[in-house]
Amino acid sequence: MGQRILFSLLFLAAFNLAAQTNVKITSAEISFVFDSKNVDGTFSGFNSESSIDLNDLTNSVFKGSVEVKTINTGNFLRNWALKGGRYFNTGKHPKISFESSAIKENENGFSVEGHLTIKGIRKPVTFDFTINEKTLIGTTTLYTTDFDIKIKKEREDNKVNVKVVMEY
Repeated sequence: MGQRILFSLLFLAAFNLAAQTNVKITSAEISFVFDSKNVDGTFSGFNSESSIDLNDLTNSVFKGSVEVKTINTGNFLRNWALKGGRYFNTGKHPKISFESSAIKENENGFSVEGHLTIKGIRKPVTFDFTINEKTLIGTTTLYTTDFDIKIKKEREDNKVNVKVVMEY
């Protein structure tokens, strides 16, 4: 009888451990800093179809989107302008989406290569991720002009640092 209980407990513990290795993203915070204007902000309305295999990250899929109308820079007029036709054009392009194409482990965590789509323009982007407890923290740098969002004249002046913090 004691062996059955011990075996049952070991089986349940192993089952719980196996179940925790393939996780789903439950929430995400997406923030950005537009360097040349010293403007920071966030996006919300995150929707994820990601599946993360903690035992083998290369078997994972990162796929998600945010609603552009949720942009928040702390300035109502700036938010309104960014949502308009000159910049993000939320009426025609309501979402920003990302889908991974390759995941590679590195010395600090892992890199996720994929395609970012903004305003219907699809470009390759790489996020560098670290893992902290039940949180994945990813960063990348992009240029708004690559997505037909021209805030400043020179490409280098349109640099944006993006940070994604995902909970699982």
